[in-house]
Amino acid sequence: MKLRPLGDRVVLKRGEVEEKTASGLFIAGANKEQPQYAEVVAVGPGALVDGKRVPMDVKVGDKVFFAKYGGSEIKLDGVEYIVIGQSDIMAVIE
Repeated sequence: MKLRPLGDRVVLKRGEVEEKTASGLFIAGANKEQPQYAEVVAVGPGALVDGKRVPMDVKVGDKVFFAKYGGSEIKLDGVEYIVIGQSDIMAVIE
């Protein structure tokens, strides 16, 4: 099954959760903070404004930082994704 976002929405696959701190201590499962960076796996066609399609600023394969509480988490075929509006993406990692 495949996700196809609508409008100005983007489908993200979250980055890996850190297993240990910068000083080398291992983090217990319940205390792991979810990363706020992800890879773009699908992009909608863009929002319609006054009947015209506004192009998207991100593309599939981009690595991005997104708002901490933005988007909706979904699970499809055992993989977790985040569907988020383009406005909740803060930066592209280059």
